[in-house]
Amino acid sequence: MHYNLLSIIGPTACGKTRLAVALALHLNGEIISADSRQVYRELTIGTGKDLDEYIINNQAIPYHLIDIISASETYDVFSFHADFFNVFRGITIRNKLPVLCGGTGLYISSVLENYHMPKVDFTSPRAIELNAFQVEDLRELLIRLKPGLHNTTDLTEKLRTIKAILIAEAELKVGVGEKNIIPEDIHPLIIGLAPERELVKQRITARLKQRLQNGMITEVEQLINAGFSVERLDFFGLEYRYLGKYLTGELTYDAMFEKLNSSIHNFAKRQMTWLRRMEKHGVKIHWFTEPDVEAVIRLFNNPEIV
Repeated sequence: MHYNLLSIIGPTACGKTRLAVALALHLNGEIISADSRQVYRELTIGTGKDLDEYIINNQAIPYHLIDIISASETYDVFSFHADFFNVFRGITIRNKLPVLCGGTGLYISSVLENYHMPKVDFTSPRAIELNAFQVEDLRELLIRLKPGLHNTTDLTEKLRTIKAILIAEAELKVGVGEKNIIPEDIHPLIIGLAPERELVKQRITARLKQRLQNGMITEVEQLINAGFSVERLDFFGLEYRYLGKYLTGELTYDAMFEKLNSSIHNFAKRQMTWLRRMEKHGVKIHWFTEPDVEAVIRLFNNPEIV
């Protein structure tokens, strides 16, 4: 058995992309992003796209599932799951190594825990029927279908809630929670980055200050000017939510910074909780406190190491 997928996972601000790119350079790989927001072309600074990181030693490392749709469109775990396997097959056919990198837990789990993703027709009569429902009724229905709903973004926008309901109903037909650990045709080496919590907090705060000084406010302002609603900004995540409140006068700059900084710290903790849950489900993760290219390469070349 040999590894045919390398996965770099961990909380925000832990150096995942830099490590993934360095490994792709050494192992003839291409990056597959597992970030639920970097798929949107208009979201750059707030999502930490940092495309310059994909250039190393004057060589551009190919990346996938970044900048693939407009922010006016919707994208979800169902879309990611299908796109991942299409990209994975393409990279493999080119005799290169797929390197999955990102921090969106649900996306990562859908691949590494082999979620069964039933095909769903989002234009079906059922979809049309649901569209006539009030938003609150849709939310109640989704929560009844999925009492332990972890992806609360599914409750922030009517179209997304409808899609989540259709997927949940399709899942019930094939068996709720039906999944197996690691698909038979994927043999991943999973590397988890988990720096000391205080160090992550310091990095998050420093990075937030840098992004605010380098255009993130203007980016959100442009989204507002383009007609994106407060609800849509909220759906795009923490940076867009709180900057939207600042730009519309709901928060002062200082209050925005304090709330946003604190929320990102809490988000990083939730990311780690998700990854530890994956371990409890049987996913083997090799943990590092800091990126170590040589150590990961040794592990990759010795699949018998557990």
